[in-house]
Amino acid sequence: MEWTDSGIVLSVRPHGETGAIAVLMTEEHGRHAGLVRGGTSSKQKGVLQPGNAVLATWRARLAEQLGSFTLELAASHAAVHFDDPLKLSGLTAACAVADRALPEREPHPAIHAGLLALIGAMENEELGDLWIAVYVRWELGLLAELGYGLDLSACAATGGNDDLAYVSPRTGRAVSLSAGEPYRDRLLPMPDFLIGRGGGDMADLLKGLDLTGHFLEKNLFNTQGEQNPAARTRFRERIEGRAESDTMG
Repeated sequence: MEWTDSGIVLSVRPHGETGAIAVLMTEEHGRHAGLVRGGTSSKQKGVLQPGNAVLATWRARLAEQLGSFTLELAASHAAVHFDDPLKLSGLTAACAVADRALPEREPHPAIHAGLLALIGAMENEELGDLWIAVYVRWELGLLAELGYGLDLSACAATGGNDDLAYVSPRTGRAVSLSAGEPYRDRLLPMPDFLIGRGGGDMADLLKGLDLTGHFLEKNLFNTQGEQNPAARTRFRERIEGRAESDTMG
């Protein structure tokens, strides 16, 4: 058994004395693991960084076996953000979410393409902090691809699309200000940037991250008896710190 595919490194763990198990998000073969011989060497460590793009060749005697990877570095995305802790944290968080959320060996080319678009947004200096909005939209896309899409187009109670202010934490549907006011303490705030109403400051971006985080945990990770990945929690804490700094400043 053998195939070659483009992939993004999601996670790596040591295996034996010198090897490593790498998990990739590949375009045509989904989330796929494989043994990298010599994966703990200094040369391979530079390749096996979460977020890096690789050309991977996988080989195994039987399809159900772990198999082994031969990897060629295509783009060192992680190294680009070594001096930007927030972006490096966001890149690591996205990889951790994909690693935990995606079923093994099930192709999801839209999620792979979205992750590449997110990485591209991170490296586009003209976007400033708006790459975080791309991150939130990528998580929304991941939820939709896995069957848990949110409906933010109209109010669940009235059917209108004016003055949307909340999201139901149970159904993922939008709720207008008037319909939701009596239940506001039980609803999630609607991020303005997701419905084209401006926003996009750190406080608004944090609302978006909390929105997707709620549904990731509710629909994907809690079903496994787990919470959101630790890397994502650390990323959220960095965003929260920036939002508080902006408010104080």
